[in-house]
Order: sequence, then structure tokens, then C-alpha cells
Amino acid sequence: MRDGLLGRLGPKPDLDLVVPEDAIALCRVLGRRHGGTVVVLDAERSIARLVLRGWSLDLARRVGESLECDLWRRDFRLNALALPLEPGAELLDPTGGLEDLIQGELVAVREANLLDDPLRMLRGVRLAAELGFRLEPRTQAWIACHHDRISQVAPERVLQELERLADAPGGGAGLEEALALGLLDPWRPIVPGPLWGPGVNPGAGARNLDHPQARELGLSPTEAARALPLARLAWLLDAPALERLRSSRQLQQRCGRLRQWLLRLLGSTGDIPVGLENLSEAQRLTLHQQLETDLPALLLFFPGNLAAEWLARWRNPQDPLFHPRAPIDGHTLQVSLGLSPSPQLGELLAHLTLEAACGRLRGRDEALRQARLWLTRTMA
Repeated sequence: MRDGLLGRLGPKPDLDLVVPEDAIALCRVLGRRHGGTVVVLDAERSIARLVLRGWSLDLARRVGESLECDLWRRDFRLNALALPLEPGAELLDPTGGLEDLIQGELVAVREANLLDDPLRMLRGVRLAAELGFRLEPRTQAWIACHHDRISQVAPERVLQELERLADAPGGGAGLEEALALGLLDPWRPIVPGPLWGPGVNPGAGARNLDHPQARELGLSPTEAARALPLARLAWLLDAPALERLRSSRQLQQRCGRLRQWLLRLLGSTGDIPVGLENLSEAQRLTLHQQLETDLPALLLFFPGNLAAEWLARWRNPQDPLFHPRAPIDGHTLQVSLGLSPSPQLGELLAHLTLEAACGRLRGRDEALRQARLWLTRTMA
């Protein structure tokens, strides 16, 4: 109902239905009857999902004696709207959610409702970021007062909300608000480092990622969808924090690598890219090897001119530095130079990759000549 009234419904929106009795049993009957897939979301509260020809219907057993009682148990007033499926039925709004939609505010139904499921506090920040709304002051005060309850929530559920928040249009400011309210305290980096150090506003980077930097940089929608959430999460959470949130190993590695380079390139006031000039050729190569697929996330922190220059090179798959590759494969080196698999072969491939990335090698024959020279020097 909320998204419908705000004009945010897609062609096949997710539908939430409340039923008087066992929602899981009804969902299974509907699945058998219409050929859909049933997923049990919460067996204790009798909540299930029916996926049917591109539609997703969530069915939940009513809580309380009536639909109105059920709505009073919801998290936020704008989520406590319902339309009975009866001819001529009128919209139910017992808590005042329609007024919140008009005012652009997110208001908790009751303080106790937030405590029933502490994840609702983080969900409120996420919804505000998605909708472009503001948290009502009393609701914000309740969240600040009870923020420590978030540690009672399963880490996987917290991570899901954080990822959705990082992906929201106002995700940078939303993460900053979650940080200010204490909702990230259990997962803040154990060793703060410069991103949290004196003189650096820990939320500044996340907030800055809400201005139209992605559009100014010229990121495509696909590039921005990958870069923005990663940059926001890496600014605030390190790999161990993500591990405590039970994230995937891939997300831990991506955020960890990006965060390490942000730490390395930060100046004393948090300016980027002060540290670039101090990188050796080998370090610069390592940067592009480790961030080859995620470089746009780093560029969101760069000054505009430099970011545009790097983005243009990154988009060129033939650029030897931004997409480093050995100019010749290990098998060819073994056959041509009589080498066997060994650490020495790995060192030679790394040397040739660096030479090619720095523009000092072109073509197979030149790579073989350089390989012979390198072997002569190392064996002397």
C-alpha cells in the first residue's frame, strides 16, 4: 500500500497479504493449485512466500483479533496501511500513516514495537534512505536510546539491511545516520585506522557518495550499481567486521581490498589521492591487479579530473596497466626457454607483467628477449 500510494510500484510488485489463519498452509494450497513455488519465511509466525510467474506474494497470519489490531503491531506508521479485499472496502489507516506519507516522515508506531524486533531500528534508517524521508525526532530518539539491542539480531539479517541501505539512493547519508545512532557499533573496525582517526569525519566519505559524483564521473547505471554500495560499505566496515556479519567471502575480500587502498592513499585530512605519488611501479601494478574489477569504487573518492582520466583508461580493456596481464604465458616460457614449473618461473612472469604494464614491452618476441635477459641477470 505504501509504495502504491507513493507511485513506486513496478509492473509486478511484491504483494503482502494478511490472512486470519495459517498462512503457510494456505500458501501451499495456492502453490499446488497454481503451480507456484512456496518458501517458508518464518514458521513460528506463520509467514510464507509464493513465487508465481514473476510475482512474489508474502502471506502472513494475522496478529490479534482483527486486521486493525495487526496494523497496530507494525514497525512504522506508513507500513501500517491495509486495504481489505472486499468490494467497496476502504483503506485502513489506524495509526496515521497517510499523514506521514504526505509529510515525508518515518514515524514508529510504538517504542515497544521497535523492541519486539530490534532490526526494525536499522530498517527505519534504510526505509528513510530509500524513500527520501526523514526520521521523526521521537522515533530517532527511541532508536538512539535502544541502539545496543541491534546486537541481539542475527548477523545475516543485519547484513541484509546494510546491503540494502548501501544500495539505496540516499545510502551514504543513511549509513552515516546509522553510524551516528550507534547501530553500527557492534561491527565497527576493531583497529580504527585513518578512516576513523583524528581529523577525519568517519561519515564524511559515505555522505559525499550521495552527491551526484557517480553521474559527474560518467558511470553507467551498471557501473554505479556495483561501485556505490561497495564504496559506502568499505568506508565504514573492514573485512573482519563483515566476517562477523557473516557476509560472503567475496564481499569481505572486495571491501577489504578497497578499504586497504583507501587507508593507504588517505592524507592526514582524509584527502584522496595524496598517497599516489608515493607508490612505486610495483605498488601501482598491485593496485590495478587487486582493484581491476572494482576500480570505479575507488574513483568515487578521487578529484574529478583524475577520476575521469583513470575511468577512461579503465574502460579500455587493452590498457596494460589498468588491466595488467603477462605478455606471454608460462607454458610458452617453459617450452621456449627450457624452464620447469618453479618459483623462478612465477617471478619471471611477474617481472614481465610489470614491464608490460609500464609500457616497456610489446609483443611476444620482445617478451622472450626480456625473459632471457632476466634469466641471465638472476643466474649470474
